[in-house]
Amino acid sequence: MNGILVSLALAVVATGVIWKGSELLEGSSERLSKYYGLPVAVHGAIVVAVGSSFPELSSVVISTLVHGEFSLGVGAIVGSAIFNLLVIPALSALFSDQLEATRDIVHKDAQFYIISVLVLFIVFALGATYVPGGTNGAAILTPPLAAIPLATYGVYVFLHQQDASDHAATEVVDVNLLREWATLAGALVLIAVGVEGIIRAALTLGAIFDTPSFLWGITVIAAATSLPDAFVSVRAAANGEDVTSLTNVLGSNTFNLLVAIPVGVLLAGSATINFLAAIPTMGFLAFATIVFIVFTRTDLELTDNEAIGFLGLYALFLAWMVLESVGLIETVQGI
Repeated sequence: MNGILVSLALAVVATGVIWKGSELLEGSSERLSKYYGLPVAVHGAIVVAVGSSFPELSSVVISTLVHGEFSLGVGAIVGSAIFNLLVIPALSALFSDQLEATRDIVHKDAQFYIISVLVLFIVFALGATYVPGGTNGAAILTPPLAAIPLATYGVYVFLHQQDASDHAATEVVDVNLLREWATLAGALVLIAVGVEGIIRAALTLGAIFDTPSFLWGITVIAAATSLPDAFVSVRAAANGEDVTSLTNVLGSNTFNLLVAIPVGVLLAGSATINFLAAIPTMGFLAFATIVFIVFTRTDLELTDNEAIGFLGLYALFLAWMVLESVGLIETVQGI
């Protein structure tokens, strides 16, 4: 019992540390973006998204190098992507008067995000079928395979760089660059410390309840590491910055899939993932992506009723994972 209470307390404290780090990150990144004259879409899709994705990147790095649990990090990435697509837009819509999308978000950011899901699935499939030792149940990811999503993200950055080069800054902001960059670095350190705490708490709870680490990665760690994205997006939506709110979600997911997972592979030299578990969970991610695009494209607005539907769909996903883990259903092999 003491172990459970200590783990829960650690999870709460770690979540608070991540929250504080995300708050500092959001402020410094916004001021730096205005100083460098970046357009709002680039600010949301690149600057804020990469910064607020640092918890997910940290989860892969720490779980792989410190705990030897690469699958835990991958579970956190996929679960975080699902959380970002369903929960964050829903909260943003509920905490704002009206959450509006633009055609650029749907036709550019969202479509490139679909490409990122497809690229990562192809990499998993190649690891299962073409890498020596790979099987239908175990996909072996190697550095050459990791280079494929990294190169794809390079294309994503290039496209947004073109947008930035065509944009003329209309607002000049006077900031202390040294202080802002120091604040940004300190925020990233705080987030990394919080992520380590939440991973340790999740692994301890998994051992106590004799449940697989994949479950804790795709649920608890995913939700905790998504807090920076949630904080940034909900606050932006409440301030009427709908473009930043939505592009942050899509940009963060794109970064997580195309950069965070490959970085874990590069650090480990090679990594093995349960391909049988990846197929249905990646499938649900693809389904959530389609739902997100359809509802945001409809009248280019996300209504409160649609937001409640998003939350209901995420609740179904959590119920599915719990039922899988306790053995009541067996649609996901290997959990």
